[in-house]
Amino acid sequence: MRIFRFAFGVTFACALAYGINWPLAFLMPVFTAMILAMPLPKPSLRASLYNMISTLFAFALGLTFSLFFLQFPLAYLLILALVLFHLYYYLNRGGSFWFTLMSMIAILILPMIANSHEGLAISFSVGFVYSSWLTITMIWLAHFVFPDPEFTQFPVKPKYNKAYVGVAAKLALKSTMVAFPIAAVFITYGLSDYLLVMIFSAIFILKPDLTQGKEAGKNSLLSTLLGGVFAWLFYWLIVAVPQFHFYLLILLITSLYFGRQIFSGSTMSKYYSSGFIALLVVVNSSMAADTNFNAILAQRVSLITSAIIYIVCALKVIERYLFK
Repeated sequence: MRIFRFAFGVTFACALAYGINWPLAFLMPVFTAMILAMPLPKPSLRASLYNMISTLFAFALGLTFSLFFLQFPLAYLLILALVLFHLYYYLNRGGSFWFTLMSMIAILILPMIANSHEGLAISFSVGFVYSSWLTITMIWLAHFVFPDPEFTQFPVKPKYNKAYVGVAAKLALKSTMVAFPIAAVFITYGLSDYLLVMIFSAIFILKPDLTQGKEAGKNSLLSTLLGGVFAWLFYWLIVAVPQFHFYLLILLITSLYFGRQIFSGSTMSKYYSSGFIALLVVVNSSMAADTNFNAILAQRVSLITSAIIYIVCALKVIERYLFK
């Protein structure tokens, strides 16, 4: 049932996204694939509304940074460090991963966009929030068409700890000390061409353990290579037959295969889950005019590798000299 739900949700999301093609429409299939690949039940109405409000609040926070604090560099960098620390601390106490992820994306990407044009940052935020809200609707539709059996048991989510947690604060401090320097340099100098290095570094360090950081980076790299192989085949098939209905047919077949691997319970399942997202991102990036598929894939692999090298080196320095 989960396999069919995954294939239906992703294919229908792509049909709407590329059929209507609103700003940042490609994000809806990516978010849909990411959520439906998890062994989660149908979200409740309360949880859905919470995620919608969380996304809106996260990008309002990012816009506040971009439009008001960015013109005061020193104050901006100080507040950025504090916000990063509180986001990592919030997550380590059992907070919402969705809100943390949306906030990370907003406070790191929007200032880079606002450096060139403030109106573009607002447009990006509107498109992002709109796509994420449509994703929640798509998740509900997929669960309605392919509901879970009544006997299905799902993992219990840990409760959020509102009290002070020393271990969580220490982990948050380590994550901030790794993520903040690269974010400060990239935003200050507007290094938008290497934006993914900053984003991946901030995400890989959500758990500031050297082994877990390396593992997250390795998983992302292997998933990108796996998704890249399938993306190469997928890309040349739609180049050979550039028809929208053929694209959706190939996507349906591909998502069925990936869904079967994701929910097989094998050791390779985690790579197929992220690999399918890599496939969607790489193929979408290659559909623009005058693009080179091989260059896009090579660039993505090199950026992920750079992020892995950075977090490994930064964690080694911090743990050796500051957290013995």
